[in-house]
Amino acid sequence: MATKYPLDGTEPSSRAGGRPPALKPEHIAVLHDIVMERAQASLQEIADELHHRCALRVCAATIRRALRALGVVRLKPVHRTFAVRAEGTKRYGYTAAHRREAISPYSTNLTDAEWELVADLFERMPGQRGKPVRYSRRDLVNACSYVLRTGCAWRLLPETFPPWQAVYKAFSRWVGAGVFEQMQDRLREQWRIRMGRASTPSAAVIDAQSTRISPQGGESGFDAGKKIKGRKRHLVVDTMGLLIAVSVTAASVQDRDATPAVVTQACSKSPRLEKLYTDGAYGGKCAHAIEQAHGIRVEVVRHPANGTTGTLHDPKIAPVHDAATNAGFMVLPMRWVVERTHAWTERWRRTVMHHDRKLDVSAAWVWLAEARMLLNRLAYKS
Repeated sequence: MATKYPLDGTEPSSRAGGRPPALKPEHIAVLHDIVMERAQASLQEIADELHHRCALRVCAATIRRALRALGVVRLKPVHRTFAVRAEGTKRYGYTAAHRREAISPYSTNLTDAEWELVADLFERMPGQRGKPVRYSRRDLVNACSYVLRTGCAWRLLPETFPPWQAVYKAFSRWVGAGVFEQMQDRLREQWRIRMGRASTPSAAVIDAQSTRISPQGGESGFDAGKKIKGRKRHLVVDTMGLLIAVSVTAASVQDRDATPAVVTQACSKSPRLEKLYTDGAYGGKCAHAIEQAHGIRVEVVRHPANGTTGTLHDPKIAPVHDAATNAGFMVLPMRWVVERTHAWTERWRRTVMHHDRKLDVSAAWVWLAEARMLLNRLAYKS
């Protein structure tokens, strides 16, 4: 019968039986070093590393027993939901007002807390004339959010929502009245105040993005720079990435030509606006025109490896920075904020491609997408 050796390498007793241990004392020392170096590795990864260092192949169960004998334990992170809160602190979210309705399992539906923030914008005002309300305004907004998130056609709305004709009619009426834009403006101010900022920003960032258009028709063009046939979204956001102004044009329209309309819209909403960050497409005469028309400073943020302007450098002060000669990707100050907003917008499938003939409808989808994002933030933090 084979002799069984303990994991710690001590001499076995005369009565011990069984086969010898797979891990010798020298293997235990190497195992301990591996655990200290790779604390988040799995048992199988530790076994593979031990095989690489000692040419010894053992199973994960052997590694587990060895670690248990060494007193090594695996700590699990504590989820914030179950964390102990200090006395007097406020618990955010996950109350009855923040849960989706049980009768409609769609995650795009507004919760009670979300609807409370914007209900007055959609509900009929007292004394307003017209036909009595037949469908709940909340159900109509939920249907619009469902189309925004899934990108489905109006005719393919599930039967749990009101008829698609009623939903589309309400959506068109709200687009004409600018309700989605009003909702975004209100929520943006509330979130800025929540974050300790002024209600209106003093600095903004502008950028444009070209996206495709469906065969549905409507105004479109070809962006020779991006090689995209479709439309172009011109966004002005604050330094937090929250939408201030949006304008949709054909992709063939140059950035400098579409700038006056969207900047005028941003200045009318933010009288405190003093500085505007742009990329190279808005430099030169376009920047001077913005400064003269609105009295705000324009700062063009260019890539350090820009071949047109180059980078000013004094070799007496510091050596040449690698970024000045590197033409690869680089996160540029302030410009990354509006690029992130473009990414936020395209999370909603309806905004990935333009399916509507009218430009104001395409802009309304952007307003609704950004407003739904802020609704989720404000309701969860209320």
